[in-house]
Amino acid sequence: MDQRRRREGVIFLLLFALTIPIANWLIGHVGTSCVAPEGPCLVPVAPNLMAPSGVTMVGVALVLRDLVQRRLGTGLSALAILFGSGLSALLAPPSLVVASATAFLLSEFADLAVYTPLAQRRLVAAVIASSFAGLVVDSIVFLWLAFGSLEFLAGQVVGKSWMVLLSIPFVAWLRRRDERLGIKPA
Repeated sequence: MDQRRRREGVIFLLLFALTIPIANWLIGHVGTSCVAPEGPCLVPVAPNLMAPSGVTMVGVALVLRDLVQRRLGTGLSALAILFGSGLSALLAPPSLVVASATAFLLSEFADLAVYTPLAQRRLVAAVIASSFAGLVVDSIVFLWLAFGSLEFLAGQVVGKSWMVLLSIPFVAWLRRRDERLGIKPA
């Protein structure tokens, strides 16, 4: 079971790392409208509510970070956050480097701080609570540093929340499967 847990952890880690370049690419290339040639490109996240398109991957990244911690432990999860922040800085458009790296670093550590004490007792609740904490931090920090405005804050929060909510059935299934197979968190 330890081998399976580690193998799944590596898969979650790779998926977590992939969310970073995908989010950075999305924000400058995909949307129903783009504010400037270098982005942000916007997508609708609710009626009359728009957000930069990278929000979809940020919501996924927060959940995947929780799953990396569940499978590989807090230490490796913290290292993944540091690596991810550096990767975010390397891949972000020049105008978004500081915002992208800082928002990633702070939001993922906020996620870790909320997830860690809750995860042993209530995995699904831990994922929801920690992801919400992380997505609010990410939204505020990114928007303020990148654009000097919180104009898209509601859209950012809603867009990321959709991705977290869409992941919950998988997280619940994973918890039930772990219990059935006797797979213990790292």
